[in-house]
Amino acid sequence: MEPIQASLKKWMKDNKNFQENFTHLRNAILNDSQVKQLLLSNPQLDTNDIDRNLMKLYEFISQSKNCADCPVLEECQNILPGYTPYLQVDGKTVRISYEKCYKKIQHDEQEKHKTLIQSLYMPREILHATFADLDHTDKRRQAITESVRYLQSVGTDEQEAKGMYFYGPFGVGKTHFLGAIANELAKKRIASMIIYMPEFVREIKASLKDDSLNQKVERFKTIPVLMLDDIGAESQSAWFRDEILGSILQYRMMEKLPVFFTSNYSLEQLENHLATTTRGDVEKVKAGRIIERIKQVSREVPLFGTNRRD
Repeated sequence: MEPIQASLKKWMKDNKNFQENFTHLRNAILNDSQVKQLLLSNPQLDTNDIDRNLMKLYEFISQSKNCADCPVLEECQNILPGYTPYLQVDGKTVRISYEKCYKKIQHDEQEKHKTLIQSLYMPREILHATFADLDHTDKRRQAITESVRYLQSVGTDEQEAKGMYFYGPFGVGKTHFLGAIANELAKKRIASMIIYMPEFVREIKASLKDDSLNQKVERFKTIPVLMLDDIGAESQSAWFRDEILGSILQYRMMEKLPVFFTSNYSLEQLENHLATTTRGDVEKVKAGRIIERIKQVSREVPLFGTNRRD
């Protein structure tokens, strides 16, 4: 939008009969319903005061109020996009102030919500998952009940220190549960991170080349809620299992920070999987340590249902 003052001066300059047009403009301003109400509420404003503040009154009436003329935030025509003008009177002076319109408030809340959910290689639809989208069949009742109970405890004296370890067959919506929980946590202003484990392993290996390993691991250790999706699907070395995954889980166990997992394996099955490294070594004791840490930061919850990917 062209600045109000500049457009008004241009309008007056381009018209020969200045007084006639000024009178016409003045009448239009004073006939505005909100300006009328302002003047009725402030009888101390005389003709001179009104003329002296006419520019501000014009600035006010020429803009959209409460998004009336702006179908979407991106098409806002106001001087300050996303802000609606308000008139205030201080003695003999009219002041104009701006406050966020409801569309701007909604937009900022959505952006803030997005920043609270971080992800590594997760599909977009997972980041928008909700509990309303979940299949509430009997087979999934325990998973839903446990999830709701955890979320209800957040912010209370009985807040759960453990997350959940969802396990079940392929394609039953385990990752969707993580997304739905993450979105509910974001509403409570609690940040979370969802990580797809096979890509997580590759991310860690790549970070060895650019010296970002410690920074990334610290981030995974300290995020308020960590979510590891599809643990057991990755091919991992003993180094990753013990030095990376073990270190992250150890820190979160000590700090009582919850971790959520999804897996096709039960914890007993996962222990067997973790015991065998990419080199073919079998290390049951070290695998057992990882499982014990998982038990300290989460509770095992079965999740079954129809394969929705068939």
